[in-house]
Amino acid sequence: MKPAVHQPAPEFTRRSDDGRTVSLRGLRGQWVVLYFYPRASSAGCTTEARHFEAALPEFERLNAAVIGVSTDTEAHQAHFRDTCGLTHPLIPDGDRTLCRAYGVLGGLGVLTGRAARATFLIDPQGVLVHAHRSANPQGHAAVMTQQLERRAAAARPG
Repeated sequence: MKPAVHQPAPEFTRRSDDGRTVSLRGLRGQWVVLYFYPRASSAGCTTEARHFEAALPEFERLNAAVIGVSTDTEAHQAHFRDTCGLTHPLIPDGDRTLCRAYGVLGGLGVLTGRAARATFLIDPQGVLVHAHRSANPQGHAAVMTQQLERRAAAARPG
């Protein structure tokens, strides 16, 4: 089942590939950009992760944490981090619990056991405010930056 926009985002507490504990509840008070990708080190996923990494200063300026998720193993995620020079957390979801909670195992993902490419924007109160699903890895970071900019502008007084 896919989570609904304007509803609480599915909670999670997971260990990232570098040993950090990442919890949605622990990130309250800031925006969360949660992106799912099919396979670490594949061409498209490498492009997507690098775009998110390059946009980190902009996300940080907008008070947003970026987290990547795939069904790869912790070791594969760590290798991906190292080869791409990533600093944001990557969550290995080998049991597919997080992928199921966010509804990204549909279509071929059910057969292959891999996540579909999808990015979710969660507000500082833990509410899912935007879901972006696309096979094109080029645009996810830019779409999320635009979403955050738009929401920040709407929240400014006057």
